[in-house]
Amino acid sequence: MNRFTTVAVSALTALAAMAAQAEEKKPAAAPAMSAEQQAQMAAFEKVSTPGPEHEQLNYFVGSWTAKTQVWQDPKAPPEETTGTSKGAAIYGGRYVSITYDGSFSGQPFTGQGLFGFDKLRGKFLNTWTDSMSTSFWLAWGDYDKATNAWTFHGEMPDLLKPKTMVKVRQVIRIHDPNRYTFDWYETRGGKEAHTMNIDYRRQ
Repeated sequence: MNRFTTVAVSALTALAAMAAQAEEKKPAAAPAMSAEQQAQMAAFEKVSTPGPEHEQLNYFVGSWTAKTQVWQDPKAPPEETTGTSKGAAIYGGRYVSITYDGSFSGQPFTGQGLFGFDKLRGKFLNTWTDSMSTSFWLAWGDYDKATNAWTFHGEMPDLLKPKTMVKVRQVIRIHDPNRYTFDWYETRGGKEAHTMNIDYRRQ
């Protein structure tokens, strides 16, 4: 056997050994899913895929001007401020992120919220955090086609009595392609009062 043949045989032997090692390292095939696992996967895909309710929320995407009225005393005129708002679809259209910039009581005010639809619960949701609070707001609601409005219900601690919860109703109503309103109602002592209105106009 000449030198060339010896080198060739050695190379082929090494390649065969490498191939055998590679074959040994191949991961074992994943076991077939059970019927229950397949059902879970199908259910997960169904609730995680955006639907027509999410398409509805695309209305809020864009830039808006906002005029806010707040009634701290129902017998006094409301405090009026202006601001701007931006809506952006996120996570493949599963949510609309809302950011707000304005002022309140003479101080700069910024806030951020989410609109979404929980397909598992069958409910719309909205959240809110802002620069004048350490609280997190969450409310669940439904859409009424006849009035083109969403009504949400939630609750928050009373500012002066933190262990007492105040029931809140929110109404978000679309008036036309370029205008919607947001109204906030608080129930105290069994009586509901309208404490805030925001009028949004598309820029």
